[in-house]
Amino acid sequence: MPADDEPRPGSSTSVGPWRRRSRRLAYENPWIQVHHDEVTRPDGEPGIYGVVHFRTRAIGVVAIDAEDRVVLVGQHRYTLDRYTWEIPEGGVPPDEDLLAGARRELREETGCEAAAWREIGAFDTSNSITDEIGMLYLATGLMDGEAAPDATEDLVVRRIPFGEVMAMMDRGEITDAMSQLALERVARLRGVEGTGR
Repeated sequence: MPADDEPRPGSSTSVGPWRRRSRRLAYENPWIQVHHDEVTRPDGEPGIYGVVHFRTRAIGVVAIDAEDRVVLVGQHRYTLDRYTWEIPEGGVPPDEDLLAGARRELREETGCEAAAWREIGAFDTSNSITDEIGMLYLATGLMDGEAAPDATEDLVVRRIPFGEVMAMMDRGEITDAMSQLALERVARLRGVEGTGR
């Protein structure tokens, strides 16, 4: 019987123009799995591919209050070793509805509840190395409550006028890809729907 990292006869799988000859779980923790695939590339040559599989789906929430201020969350990101400003974001397990997960993340990180929710776009994160998918939401009609962040989160919450948040992106002060995508999407929707500001 072949070892886990050797191609298994007859187990080749089509992945578009690629052929996966074998897959080995190289690493896992409660949040991710990393797969090492032996493949035949589209040009017919042998190769390898590493795939990071997230155990959750990503969500991001652009929460805007009655004064047209965006709720931003500041935190230190271990991977970058720097402080970042972002929209409220999180992971939603497969057994939780995406909107329910977005409501939960907004409440946990900021204490806010929202009266109105709108789905504003699906996205793929870093699709050359991960199969993670996500959904973005616009939340309005905010009501304040008590935040309950995870023990790993040391969060600062600020409300900043929408125009200033867009200027922060222009100045390179908001670099998180999900935040940029969501905020640009809201700005585009405002232009298309004539909501101004």
